[in-house]
Formats: sequence, structure tokens, C-alpha cells
Amino acid sequence: MSAVGAVRGAVDTAPMTRTAVLVDFGGVITTSVLQAFEQFGELLGAPPGLVLDLLSRDTAARKLLVDHECGRIDADAFDRGFADRLSAHGLVVQPERLSARMQAGLRRDDDTVRLIEDLRTAGVPIALVSNAFGRDCYAGFDLDALADVVVISSEVGVRKPSRKIYAIACTRLGIDPLQAVMVDDLQQNLDGAARLGIAGVLHTDAGDTRTQLSERFGIGRRSR
Repeated sequence: MSAVGAVRGAVDTAPMTRTAVLVDFGGVITTSVLQAFEQFGELLGAPPGLVLDLLSRDTAARKLLVDHECGRIDADAFDRGFADRLSAHGLVVQPERLSARMQAGLRRDDDTVRLIEDLRTAGVPIALVSNAFGRDCYAGFDLDALADVVVISSEVGVRKPSRKIYAIACTRLGIDPLQAVMVDDLQQNLDGAARLGIAGVLHTDAGDTRTQLSERFGIGRRSR
């Protein structure tokens, strides 16, 4: 799950039958990661947007995020490094469980979980495609029960929006990318999927995503 670079919009590819759904975790199956990070910054007394700005624009912090999401460094190493970057901007932060504290505001989105369950009941193949962050970001979720295929960036060594992670998900589902729709709350991740011909739904809430899947792609019409 990546929390950087959200831009509103939607991605379309050439019309054809779409039969499978790839779905993000943070910001789709949970509430907004962006908002959780902003709330964390507020608790620190940070200027608005500082946490996200560091993760997206600060070279050192950006490298920490990429390396962590790709599994090259663990959560403790990220926590220590990012605490240093926050300290460099005048914030006194203890590194212990920093990434967990950054995500403390996240909550399960029951409506989206219900949508995924409805799609699977209707026979739609589902792959979870997530950029891992922190040690316990999936705590409380049975990912194998939620999706047919689970692709976690730290386990495969590549992160969204690289086309490689979407290709892995499609291969594991046994589908062509042109059969897939990606649901994500970050436009940059949809853009990465589109490079393989995967269509996109920019997630804002479960109701809108359900409508888009049904009306644009004919996916899940029987599950409504």
C-alpha cells in the first residue's frame, strides 16, 4: 500500500470483456491512508502535509519508503530512518513502532469488504495487490479468505506502480491483463496498471466502486 501521489481521475483502456478484479488494501479495504498519515502529523504538531511531503519529495525518506515496501529493509529500519527525517524538520519522534503509529487512524471499511465478498460469490476472481507498510498493517484481516490471490510488495520485491507487480497478480489468477480491472485509491497506481492494459477504477467509496464495476465493465451485476 502506497500513500503518496493521490490524484483524482480514472483510467480506461480499449473496450473488452473484463472478468477479474485486482484490489488495493490501504485506502480501499481500509479507510484512507493519506488521512491517517495527516492525523499522525497533527498529533506531532507537524505543519499540514509534512508527513506526506517527506514521503513523496524528500530523497532520503522516499528511499526509505521504497526500500521498505519492496522488502529490502524491515519496519524497524524504516522507523529509525523516518524518525531521523522528522527530527531533521524539528519534530522529536521516538522511532519505536513509528510506522504502526502512523497508521493508528486506519479502520476496516466494512462496505468494501462486503463488496469483495459479493464479487467472489458472483464468481469474480479477486487478487489483492498491496504495497506493504509497517509490521502489522494486515492485522485483523484474513487476506487468504478475502481474495483468491494475495500479492504483497515486500514478498515479491516490487511495488506499485511497477507493472511487474500487476503482472504477477494476473499470472497467479491465470488471466490476461486485458481481462482485469484494478481498484485503487491512488491514480498513480492505476496508471501503472494501465501500462499492461488493465482498466482502472479510482476508489472513493464502496458504493461508487460497485457502481463503476457494474456499469462500466459489467462486473458483479448479479451481486447487487
